[in-house]
Amino acid sequence: MSEIEKALALDLPPDASREVAGRLAARAAEEGLLDVAYTVADSPVGPLFLARTGRGLVELGFEGQKELDLYLDRLAAKLSPRVLEAPARLDPVRRELDEYFEGRRLDFDVPLDWSLTRGFTQRVLRATANVPYGQVSTYRQMAAKAGNERAVRAAGNALGANPIPIVVPCHRILRTGGSLGGYGGGPERKEFLLKLEGALE
Repeated sequence: MSEIEKALALDLPPDASREVAGRLAARAAEEGLLDVAYTVADSPVGPLFLARTGRGLVELGFEGQKELDLYLDRLAAKLSPRVLEAPARLDPVRRELDEYFEGRRLDFDVPLDWSLTRGFTQRVLRATANVPYGQVSTYRQMAAKAGNERAVRAAGNALGANPIPIVVPCHRILRTGGSLGGYGGGPERKEFLLKLEGALE
């Protein structure tokens, strides 16, 4: 076991500084022991769980302690057990989210890692990523863009399973007829985001 593996195996004391955690995360990355970095960031819609791999942002979730544990378990099971809190590695994502919530950013530039999605779900989410700021689309339109116009329910399920909401703007997808429809973060958050973008009065 290398020195860094021994250090990572130890629990940091509760009063350990972010600086120490940052140094551990940096060293883990240098040693090739960090596959997924995560942090929790404040936002107007509550705490956001953010995770990235070397390819890009892989998960953004609406966070509470129970959800945090679920996110970490899922990342460890589906991507790699080498998951470490490393806030500095998420700074570009936090900066873009801050700009978005302040009304200064209309498009996200951070690279995305689609590893948590497959097949039809990924096609729906990639189509959703192209819906412009301030505009809306429908579940049926997303199903059609993913290759099966009749798979409206499956498109809704894909959007409900979106691992990167806000950045992949599933909040911009409404039911045919204009009602909000569901949202993984809850209808209040969906309404807030649509109002923020001027897509809803």
